[in-house]
Amino acid sequence: MSASDQRAASEAVDEARLWQRMMDMAQFGATPAGGVNRAAFSPEDIAARKRLIEWAGEFGFATSTDEIGNLYVRRAGTSDEAPAVTGSHLDSQPKGGKFDGAYGVVGGFEALEAIERAGIKTRRPIEVVAWSNEEGGRFQPGAMGSAIFAGDYLLEDALSAIDPNGVVLADALKQTLESTPGIARRNMPYDMAGYVEAHIEQGPRLENDNLTIGVVLGVQGLTWYRVEVFGEEAHAGTAPLQGRKDALKSATTMVSALEELMTDDSDTVRFTVGRFECGPGAPSTVPGHVLFTVDFRHPDLATFVDLGGRIKGVCEANARGCEVTVERIIYSEPVIFDAGVIDQVRGATQALDLPYMEMVSGAGHDAMHIAGLCPAGMIFVPCEKGLSHNEAESASAPDLAAGARVLAASLVGLANR
Repeated sequence: MSASDQRAASEAVDEARLWQRMMDMAQFGATPAGGVNRAAFSPEDIAARKRLIEWAGEFGFATSTDEIGNLYVRRAGTSDEAPAVTGSHLDSQPKGGKFDGAYGVVGGFEALEAIERAGIKTRRPIEVVAWSNEEGGRFQPGAMGSAIFAGDYLLEDALSAIDPNGVVLADALKQTLESTPGIARRNMPYDMAGYVEAHIEQGPRLENDNLTIGVVLGVQGLTWYRVEVFGEEAHAGTAPLQGRKDALKSATTMVSALEELMTDDSDTVRFTVGRFECGPGAPSTVPGHVLFTVDFRHPDLATFVDLGGRIKGVCEANARGCEVTVERIIYSEPVIFDAGVIDQVRGATQALDLPYMEMVSGAGHDAMHIAGLCPAGMIFVPCEKGLSHNEAESASAPDLAAGARVLAASLVGLANR
């Protein structure tokens, strides 16, 4: 019975309808260059949330929210057991694309609609969730809604976050919640039978190998460091080189040493210095201060702990007479997804005869927090040239529909498991 229901759910996914809904959602925060600027708890984000609520109302699906503004759409099951859940996020980077995050919400709703139109009864309810503030572009940290839901971050800490314009998150959140006064409030967390998140890959592997589906096995570990180097400003024309405390030279030596540490013939290590600021910035003054960041990622726990644990020591060993502070600001160990959910996704993909690969996510997602609460997994579809966090981000309608078909079948399987 379940296999036939899964097939019927997949067949009810409508490619044109899904694409139109994606383009409809993309109007909220649309940029002239074709991307999206939809910051968390902004008017654009509020408008996107309201559109999802409107879609839910067309089918009589229940909607609710919680203290951090996570938005839930629920299709009832024949019992009140813990639901099967899917979702992602609606907020974007300041110059983001139409598909990052939004596909997981809109594609999740398409799967829900397909199941409804196919007349399939599931034992468990099925829910779609739009997690709040995944990108962290306006308020830090990112993945805030799912992290607070999972207990990995405290709500009271989040409420004091301030955006670049001085707006406090508590105030922006209050405005968001007040914008939808008619929907129910619910507690965090609640029991889930399973969670599966659909997302564009945000990398080039699927496209390069001409594959349609990524069966995601887990999420690689991530750690961020903030490094500050304090030297001594001096006159560029009179200060002898041997006696200088040049913060820039020290910082570049650190970065070079870290680059050597992270050398990896397998190209599995991900090491990035994404921010580098040097002061005072005068041509004739020896730099007295440098701030830079380190983003390090790896899927293997032992390697992640080993290399990540050596970053501080490498920086201190290459200070060249300057003072250095190394602060770890994010630490998330690799996440391995549930074998049962992976089997559901793989089985649905094979039943649809879609070409696929098994892979680990290089980017962080809401699913990595939910994996600590219930069996979880992810579905990837290709994005053009692997480009994401960019207004040129693109994905094809057939690939998006294929992912939604796998998702619909997987949700039916989880809801009847």
